[in-house]
Amino acid sequence: MSKNPENISAWTRFIKSMTKVHDIATEEDIMTDHDYDGIKELDNVLPPWWLYGFYITIVISMGYYFFALRGDYNQYDELRADVAQAKVELDAYKVANPDLFSVTNLEVYTDAENLAKGKELFAAKTCTACHLVDLGGGIGPNLTDNKWILGGGMDDIFNTISKGGRPGKGMIAWESSLSKQERQQLSSYIISMIGTSPAVPKAPQGDITWDGK
Repeated sequence: MSKNPENISAWTRFIKSMTKVHDIATEEDIMTDHDYDGIKELDNVLPPWWLYGFYITIVISMGYYFFALRGDYNQYDELRADVAQAKVELDAYKVANPDLFSVTNLEVYTDAENLAKGKELFAAKTCTACHLVDLGGGIGPNLTDNKWILGGGMDDIFNTISKGGRPGKGMIAWESSLSKQERQQLSSYIISMIGTSPAVPKAPQGDITWDGK
C-alpha cells in the first residue's frame, strides 16, 4: 500500500485517526529508551476511540448521579408504583377471567379420564419433586395419609394448589397458569390417592385430620 496520504482511502484514514496506530516503518519515532533484555518499549498513545468511550461514561455517570441520586427519582417509589400497577392489572384480569379464580362449585372428579389428567398434571408440574411419584412425601409432606398442614378436602387442596403452599417452602401458586378444571383434576387425583400405600411413606405432618367427608 502506498504511504502517500493522498492515496489512502477515507476509511483507512478514519481507522488511523481512531486508533493512532503507527506503521512498522515509523516505530523508531516512538521508541523509548527503556530496554529490558533487548526488548524495547514503544510510546503508543491511548486509542482515541477508547478515550472517547471513557469520556462518555464520565458524562453519563455525572448525569446518573444528579438524576438518580440527587434528584426526585427514587427506585423504591418506582418499585411500589410498579407493584401497585401490577395489582390493578391482576384484579382486572381476575374480573375478566372469573373461571380461573373462582373457588365455588368445586367438583371432585372420580372418573378415569379426569383422574388420569390429574396424574399427568401432578408429574408435569413437578409436584413429584417434593411429594414423590407415589405421593409418599419427600421435601414436601405425605399426601396419602389423613394429616394435613393446610387442610384436607377439595376446597383446601384446591386453595393450596391455587394460592401456593406455606411461605418459604417453595410451592408456587398455580392459579394463573392452570385453569379451574385443571386444578380440580389435580386436586381430585390427590384425593384419590389418600389411603394408598407409598413405598417409603413420610411420617404424618400437620394438626388437621381429614376423614374424607
